[in-house]
Amino acid sequence: MNVKVNDNVLVIAGKDKGKQGKILATSPKANTVIVEGVRIQKKHEKARKANETSKIVSEPGPVDVSNVMVVCPSCNKATRVKHAVQDGKKVRVCAKCGAVLDKAYTGKASKAAAPAAEEQAPKKRVRKRAAKAAAETAPETSETENK
Repeated sequence: MNVKVNDNVLVIAGKDKGKQGKILATSPKANTVIVEGVRIQKKHEKARKANETSKIVSEPGPVDVSNVMVVCPSCNKATRVKHAVQDGKKVRVCAKCGAVLDKAYTGKASKAAAPAAEEQAPKKRVRKRAAKAAAETAPETSETENK
């Protein structure tokens, strides 16, 4: 499947053809996705407690993944998904304009974050006993060197 949760997609076949929405859930085994506002189904809920009332709830139903296309956020067109490697990571790319479709991956931000992570490396942990012993022996050696 070339779609992920929170992708904006366009329905290209079926009763809801032409509608756009965000993917709420995916089911790779069944090869379906649930798109916000598409294939609305009525569900009857029975009151389970004394203070509740029975109601009819509208929920989006599953759509086959072959009936949706990812909408590129940069060119706003429905597109096929290509895969490319950038900075050693496999990313999804728009087939029309070449923009990266993965929202979590941003090329410039990851490059800037890498040096900052190296600068903020955690300090080496030293045991208290070892630190005291090192502090006691260090001044003595410096006094002997001065004589």
